[in-house]
Parts: sequence; C-alpha cells; structure tokens
Amino acid sequence: MSKELEEALPHHNSMDITRPGDPSEKSFGEKMKKHFTQEVSTDHADILMLFCCLITGFLDSTLYNAFKTFVSMQTGNTIFVALGASDQNNRPFGWARSLISIGCFCIGSFVFSRSHRFCGPLQRSTLVASYLIQSCCILLSASLVQGFVIEGNVPADLGKHWDQVGPIALLSFQAAGQIVSSRFLGVGEVPTIVITSLLCDLLSDPLLLASVTQNPKRNRRAIGFTLTLVGAIVGGWVSKVTKSVSPMLWVAGGCKMVLTIVWGLWKEKV
Repeated sequence: MSKELEEALPHHNSMDITRPGDPSEKSFGEKMKKHFTQEVSTDHADILMLFCCLITGFLDSTLYNAFKTFVSMQTGNTIFVALGASDQNNRPFGWARSLISIGCFCIGSFVFSRSHRFCGPLQRSTLVASYLIQSCCILLSASLVQGFVIEGNVPADLGKHWDQVGPIALLSFQAAGQIVSSRFLGVGEVPTIVITSLLCDLLSDPLLLASVTQNPKRNRRAIGFTLTLVGAIVGGWVSKVTKSVSPMLWVAGGCKMVLTIVWGLWKEKV
C-alpha cells in the first residue's frame, strides 16, 4: 500500500516550485514597463543640471561665434530684436535670427512643460524622452552642418545662408527642455541657461559666506556659473581652431545623450 501511494505522489524534483504571479516569471517587457513608469529620485539631480550648464556654455559660445545669435540666453536675443526694430542692428537680418530663437524657445517651453505635466514630471520615461529629444535636436544640427547641408563656418556668411535658422531653431527648442526639467526636479537655483538671475540670487544670499556644508544652494549657483563660463571658453576656443560649429555640436549632443542614459539608470524614488 505504501509503495502504491509513493508511486502516485509526484516526486519532489518533478514539481514546479514556481508560483503564479512570481516576479521571476515576469517578461522582460513587463520589467521594462515597470522600470520606466517609476518616479526617479531627486537626490543629487542637481549634478545633472550642473552638467547642463556646461552644455549651455558649449552651444551658446559656438553658435554666437558663428551666427551672432544665442540659442539659450534669450535676454541677449531680445536686445538684438529691439535694435533691429530701431534699424541699429549691424548684423544682416540678425534680428530675424534672434526672433526665431526666441520663438522656438517659447514653443519648447510650452511643449516640454505640458509634456512633463501630462506624463508625470518625475516619471523616468518622461525625463528619458525629454533628454532624448534634446539630444536628437543637437545631433541633427551637427549632422546637417557636417554634411554641408547647412553652412557652419566660423564666422559664417550671415547675409546669404538663411538655412542657418535650422540649427538655431532646433537648439533653441531643446534648450527649453533643460530649464523645464530643472524646475520639476526642484533645482530652480540652477536654471542651466540663465546667468543674470543666478548671479543675483548668488550674491544676495544672506548665507553667502557660510561654510560649504551649510549652504548647498549657494554652492550650486557658484558651480553653475563656473561651468557655464568654462563651457563657453571651451566652445569659443574649439570653434576658433576648427573654424566650424560641428565639433562642439557633436560634443554637446554626446553629452546630452549621456544624460539620457543616466536618467534611464537613475535610482528610483523611495
């Protein structure tokens, strides 16, 4: 009887020890979906925003050196438009390029801010998509210049080549993504593209002379200004030596792509 019962019962090594709903049974697609729908932690997110300050320096110095138009600093572009309106702009149609930059930056601010709110401002997929779009805008601009579709000499011939508004539009649009993400990440003291307000906040800080550990916002502002300056110096020197905007566009695009990957791997919000 015992022998018959032993034969009827399944052996231990033939039993399926996995249970329905076991996490180990989840498909790769389900794991990726869960990963990208998570909210990311904002701890140390300021490091990534400070890296964006360096990229801003790369782009603005390079593009201004070639096209005499900013793609991030819209205060300067506003003055250029005003000078053009009073017929005092010594750059051929420089006011038009500046106006296009302002317009595309405004469109980018609208699109990125609404997208963040709609999809979830801290959701991993939102940040990855935002920085992927920014990367593609920069890399597309670099490709157009590298492929001689658009003239990108330094200095460029501003009077004839209206196709230069292509990179200006793309780069101004993507610049808005940086400042929008800094707001949603709670790192407003590092706007990444605005130096005037950053310096004002830095020097009006009542704890300006406090120790390094007592005033992290002061530290971020100071580092943000320094990195923007360093990036602009590097961008200026590279464009001067290479006589082209494409090298720094490739570098800036590569940096943005690195940030895209980092957001994909960033730790989850607890």
